[in-house]
Amino acid sequence: MAGTTPDGFERRAVTRTAWLALWTTLWTASLALARFGPGGLWQADALTWGAVGLNVLVGLGWVVAFTRYLSSLDELQRALQLAALAVTLGAGWVLGFALLVVDQADLLGNGVDVAVLPVAMAVVFVAAVGLGHLRYR
Repeated sequence: MAGTTPDGFERRAVTRTAWLALWTTLWTASLALARFGPGGLWQADALTWGAVGLNVLVGLGWVVAFTRYLSSLDELQRALQLAALAVTLGAGWVLGFALLVVDQADLLGNGVDVAVLPVAMAVVFVAAVGLGHLRYR
């Protein structure tokens, strides 16, 4: 049956996607450990520094996995991803500095929750990828 067996390109894309999913899961788990371990699982600052260091190292692995994932995509998919990344970087940069100004001017009183930035960037990225797919439908 022609077309039922994945060729090398498709196989590599599936493998790279699986590796990206694994590294994403590992990074998320290491972030949770670094965030919730202090005071919950341990009290020592040295362990907290170790958990943060582990999170950074696993994060670097995630960056490598994402780079390899991008290289496994076809030209159109890669262009869509890169456009979404560009929009996300720009939005994060603008929002990040806006939040900095709001915090410095004490406009919110309680301070700015830094968690707003990655959540907003994730929403922008998903929306940009979705709009990119609609655009090239």
